[in-house]
Amino acid sequence: MSIERARAHLAQFGLAEKIREFDVSSATVELAAQAVGVEPARIAKTLSFMVGETPTLIVFAGDARVNNQAFKATFHTKAKMLSAEQASELVGHAVGGVCPFGVNPGVDVFLDESLRRFETVWPAAGSSSSAVELTCDELELASGARGWVDVAKGWREGE
Repeated sequence: MSIERARAHLAQFGLAEKIREFDVSSATVELAAQAVGVEPARIAKTLSFMVGETPTLIVFAGDARVNNQAFKATFHTKAKMLSAEQASELVGHAVGGVCPFGVNPGVDVFLDESLRRFETVWPAAGSSSSAVELTCDELELASGARGWVDVAKGWREGE
């Protein structure tokens, strides 16, 4: 089960005990925000893309959207999201629970700058009814992120 993969992965960093499981769905930003009791922007949504031949996850703040121009400038390709079937197969987590923890080998992970404005954020933990509260430093460490990118729009003042 995907949540067990995420739990085992987070345990390596002493973070597994921070996972919260809910009796309600947390599969969307809005549902997760309600389940956790925070503003939607603090939900760290993980979107799945194919960059060349590499499945790539980017973790965004809940109020951010993909900036296609910035994505192309950063990754030198058009933003092409994975289908639900591809995400499950290539990443190892089903849509609604996609997270950067316990992913399949060969998956690249990046964190978007939209997250840095928060002390803690809430990514999913491998299921559509779980989340884990992490600082950006904890998220960076536990996700094995290749780095921070600025490929989002809609979260800055005036955007």
